[in-house]
Amino acid sequence: MTRPHPLDPLTADELTAGRAILTAEGLLTATTRFPAVLPVEPEKGDAAPDRRVRYTLLDTATGEARDVVVSLTKREVVSTEDCGPGQPAYLFEEYDLAASITKASPEWQAAMERRGLGDRIGHAFCAPLAPGFFGRPDETGRVIRSLTFLRDDESDSPWAHPVEGLIVHINLTEQRVIRVEDEGDVPVPPEHGRYDGVQPRTTLKPIEITQPEGPSFTVDGNEVTWEGWKLRVGFNAREGLTLHQVGFQDRSVLHRASVPEMVVPYGDTAPGRFWISYFDAGEYLLGKNANDLRLGCDCLGVIHYFPAFVADDHGHPVEIPRAICMHEEDYGILWKHTDLDGRAEVRRSRRLVISSISTIGNYDYGFFWYLYLDGTVELEAKATGIVFAGAAHPGTDHPHANEIAPGLFAPVHQHLFCARLDVAIDGERNSLVEVDVERVPMGERNPYGNAFTWKETPLRTEQEAQRFADPAKARVWEIRSAERTNRLGSPTAYQLVPRPSATLMAQPESTVHQRATFATRHLWATPYRADERFPAGDRPNAHPGGAGLPDWTAADRDLTDTDLVLWHVFGPTHIPRPEDWPVMPVDYSGFSLRPYGFFDRNPALDLPSGASDEHCSAHEH
Repeated sequence: MTRPHPLDPLTADELTAGRAILTAEGLLTATTRFPAVLPVEPEKGDAAPDRRVRYTLLDTATGEARDVVVSLTKREVVSTEDCGPGQPAYLFEEYDLAASITKASPEWQAAMERRGLGDRIGHAFCAPLAPGFFGRPDETGRVIRSLTFLRDDESDSPWAHPVEGLIVHINLTEQRVIRVEDEGDVPVPPEHGRYDGVQPRTTLKPIEITQPEGPSFTVDGNEVTWEGWKLRVGFNAREGLTLHQVGFQDRSVLHRASVPEMVVPYGDTAPGRFWISYFDAGEYLLGKNANDLRLGCDCLGVIHYFPAFVADDHGHPVEIPRAICMHEEDYGILWKHTDLDGRAEVRRSRRLVISSISTIGNYDYGFFWYLYLDGTVELEAKATGIVFAGAAHPGTDHPHANEIAPGLFAPVHQHLFCARLDVAIDGERNSLVEVDVERVPMGERNPYGNAFTWKETPLRTEQEAQRFADPAKARVWEIRSAERTNRLGSPTAYQLVPRPSATLMAQPESTVHQRATFATRHLWATPYRADERFPAGDRPNAHPGGAGLPDWTAADRDLTDTDLVLWHVFGPTHIPRPEDWPVMPVDYSGFSLRPYGFFDRNPALDLPSGASDEHCSAHEH
């Protein structure tokens, strides 16, 4: 077995070898399943680290779960620890199990018969959904809920035909129905939700992207070099796409970057939706649900794909052949000036795109990291797919849901992503400063009323660094190096530039607020700790709350001249519209990291002139 780089994703051979070690140690039985299998990344500065894997093992017969760390290097078990509060992520097989338990339930069958839907049971789709946490005495252990949708046939979109008010509560370990709620008699919306079969337009002319001499990037395993950038591309079953050791012009920018969690809380009080608050990484696993990407559809241009391997429910490797797509794309003008004599200089921008897409139930999420020629890093999250809907009588005035098709109502909800940015601006010792634009009152400092300035506020501790974005003040957060200055004597720096959006709308007394406290601020900052990876804690599934960022930052640790990790929350708050049906156009959100005094001058002055390029000819039309 070829030994990979310590930061590389797990390989098929490693997953097979790790499972064999567990078998040899007698840790696996016929009822053992693998909800999560993740690489254990090495400590910073470890020159010869073990290659380790963390296995979460679930006994489906008892519901007991434990974490086992295996050293592939030494071929031994390093540690075994029982899982604490919360449940491991769901297994794929549990989705089918929940559906079979539901359909075998006499109570569910009776509810379908009572609604006059008994003849449609065969094509019913029973959606398995995370239950949140409400402390109900009968909801202990491994619990899931099931909502029912109808299909006209196996090819029909179930999301168009919700059976409103029918909720099945299931204990997966005991394989039984806890209870069935059957409230209301709202008709099932009849209109189909198919989005295929539409006659395509013929007016669009082809756009062809070619690079006759090949792309400008080079790839060595998982290491990428492109126009001054050097980084390692990673992937794991929980977070999906990760970036490591990101540097520009031989200077460090990021040690690690990822989106380790997102929460999708719903704002509807209906019985079938008030409890919905999916943690798509911690409950379902973004990486395990990653798409196999397709050229010309998901990616366009001269493409390099990275494969990924994840473990299935039984711990065996499964390949996602094209889990990550990388390509270059034109991005318009980077800089331009026309001199007084009419002579123009213009340089075109280009960016390196590294992307992955995951499908979690009805929604699809694209994560696109962009690297630019001027040293900027950007993340764009793209939410698309099919909105989650319930039913009501057509024309109903609903305070928490919009009617998007006759009788079909989509509730207001949020998609709140949390990026984890282990920054390393010219080294590991960094400090954090908030920068606001500020008006100057009329007076001696502003005699003409036109003056304004900026205000810098050091964020010295974890409590001080819990911040909100403020577009009225053009607020940014600056990460300054403690090890290097520019030619003007200022610390070299990068700025985190948010695209302001709403934070968690749920009330502080709600259980989703307690479980997703990370989403109540746009910014958190912590000193680096290897075991502080997931902002809602290791196991948000059925967790009562308080884990992750609120727990860690209670210590109010010092952030000055230290190894900083920033946690940035962003994402859309979605009031669905008819145009979102039957499939939703992409909703974009994200942020950027831009150099601020990191360079002494524009780092893109050496780009070739477009004026001598035949594609920039003045004779084009």
